[in-house]
Amino acid sequence: MSRPTSFALSLPTLALLLAPLGASVPVDEGMWLFDDPPLGILSEKHRFQPTAEWLEHLQLASVRVNDGGSGSFISSEGLVLTNHHVGFEAISELSTAERNLVRDGFYAGTRAEELACPDLELNVLQSIEDVTARVLAAVEEGATEADARTQREAEIAKIEQAESEATGLRCDVIELYRGGRYSLYRFKKYTEVRLVFAPEEQAAFFGGDPDNFTFPRFCLDMCIFRAYEDGAPAKTPNFLRWNAEGPKKDELVFVSGNPGSTGRLNTLAQLEYMRDEAYPLYLRSMKLRRAALLEYAALGEEQARRARGDLLSIENGIKALTGYHESLATGRSIELKRTAEQEMRSSIQKNAQLAAEAGDAWEAIERAQGEKRKLSKREYCSRIRGSRLFSIARHIVRMVEEKQKPNEERLPEYRESALASLELSLFSDAPIYVDLEEVAIATGLELMRTELGAADPLVRAAFGNVATAEASAKRIAGSRLVDPAFRRQLVEGGSDAVAASTDPVIQLVRAIDPESRSLRREMEDKVKSIEARCGERIARMRFALHGSTVYPDATFTPRLSFGTVQGFETGGYNMPWKTTFHGLYERASAFDGEMPYELSPAFARAAQKIRRDVPYNFVCTADIIGGNSGSPVVNARGELVGLVFDGNIQMLGNRFVYDDSVSRTVAVHAGGMLEAMHAAYGADALAKEILSGR
Repeated sequence: MSRPTSFALSLPTLALLLAPLGASVPVDEGMWLFDDPPLGILSEKHRFQPTAEWLEHLQLASVRVNDGGSGSFISSEGLVLTNHHVGFEAISELSTAERNLVRDGFYAGTRAEELACPDLELNVLQSIEDVTARVLAAVEEGATEADARTQREAEIAKIEQAESEATGLRCDVIELYRGGRYSLYRFKKYTEVRLVFAPEEQAAFFGGDPDNFTFPRFCLDMCIFRAYEDGAPAKTPNFLRWNAEGPKKDELVFVSGNPGSTGRLNTLAQLEYMRDEAYPLYLRSMKLRRAALLEYAALGEEQARRARGDLLSIENGIKALTGYHESLATGRSIELKRTAEQEMRSSIQKNAQLAAEAGDAWEAIERAQGEKRKLSKREYCSRIRGSRLFSIARHIVRMVEEKQKPNEERLPEYRESALASLELSLFSDAPIYVDLEEVAIATGLELMRTELGAADPLVRAAFGNVATAEASAKRIAGSRLVDPAFRRQLVEGGSDAVAASTDPVIQLVRAIDPESRSLRREMEDKVKSIEARCGERIARMRFALHGSTVYPDATFTPRLSFGTVQGFETGGYNMPWKTTFHGLYERASAFDGEMPYELSPAFARAAQKIRRDVPYNFVCTADIIGGNSGSPVVNARGELVGLVFDGNIQMLGNRFVYDDSVSRTVAVHAGGMLEAMHAAYGADALAKEILSGR
């Protein structure tokens, strides 16, 4: 376990780079590294100094849900708390037309009733080691940008493989500060995971898409799994004690989770590319997928069930991406970034040594964005999103080829250190619905043709002699990839078996993969390698000016955020810091129980039992982004007081520049979760285990 170290408080956060001269009180900003926590800020502003033991316990009690999200251990026998929407895919995979756990909820009253999830992986960070010197030393003097990238990747692969073999842990080298630091993260994996409790979707997502990214909220967005080892509940002595009282107004709280991606250290040119090219393309793609899924879902109840998870994800994505885009197109983010970049570059030019080392880093990144504009649309369209069969086929085609290479020469996702996690998903027996797959592939092909044009070589390869996207997608109907045994047989047969396969999805992937690989290589050589090398130089400048008091961008690895519990003002209205169950019933009544404001069956039955003054949801200023869903909210004593599940709409601009004046994290109150388990779901045995810790 790496120990946190203290540092001088010279310039606490990136926000201070943007603040007027004379600003002295730091805001509650930052997704901080566990081995480099903001001790100075916490001491200066909040009069709190977490000990090494406090941080270590929280780190070991925190969980990464590997397919996107966060969680925490809440008992000594492997109970894991996360969001319903984080666990949605696992819950859906366990559902059938006859037993719809998403719609009806689930509670295992005994261990024997807990349901094994097909392919859910949980990661718990054990330790962190700085390997920057090893990675950078692998780059030969005078190497081109492309060669330098290859040499760094080869060294990273060696480190990951050696550490995985030595420890038996999942070992990932994480690039931080845009290449300014490389850290080895060692994770303990749990792949034997069972579902224990999930409320009905209507309770978890009350208010639906209209209320998403808003507050006040009234959602029981929680579910509980249990980690197992060798058929028995995992022993997890580092778990979070549950504080049923929850937080108080203005109380200092912490969020421990895995924020996915931010762009606060991006250059101005990179943000302009996201504004002008990337986000508009992503939104066009998502809206096309949404329209196709809505049409499919309208065919019947079973089709609606099958499409539900994808639709929820896309609706959420459209809302988030729209917010990100608007913050760049019409908000202050671009101007604030321009000002901050000019100030940093001006400071560097005052020091001849720093100016010489910085060179043309910003200009080179700007030129690379020009190359990205030429390549990115074709590279994006070469990957058909939303189709599990396409993803499986592409992994099989690439895996058998990559495994023939030395480990350090493989694509990162096929290195030895990553294969176990990949194979868990690849050979999962989770259900695949061919009719839904046809919709996903047809939509991906239509996007490809719409964006690139019918004459594009990638489009011609994908369509072959078939005239329409729908007809092309129907070719997959006979695919045997729905059978996990067949997938394993293909992989074990190696490149010869894959090359000889007549499976239609394998054939589709084989048709476009050469061009897709070529585009990926061009993007890496002409764009990513330059961004990495120049980003590393800019990071060194930032360290020279400010030390490590600027945190790195999010990387879907464990981070620590903090803030206080407080409401906010918007549109001339004061928003409270919390809601109660009274508000839930009142909101349902105000909308006459019409969807999406219909009470779930459990809450309707419990109308006379629920204590309506119990807090339900609350907000705080902790700094989060996508990936933090399911993160525990803890108080200064390290007790669980809430569960992150959303942010308000004003929070979306924080992807680029943090502002806590109105942006808020939205969480389920610990007392509200317990009240619902007792009064609405009769989950008394589960609540007893949570409160006792065993």
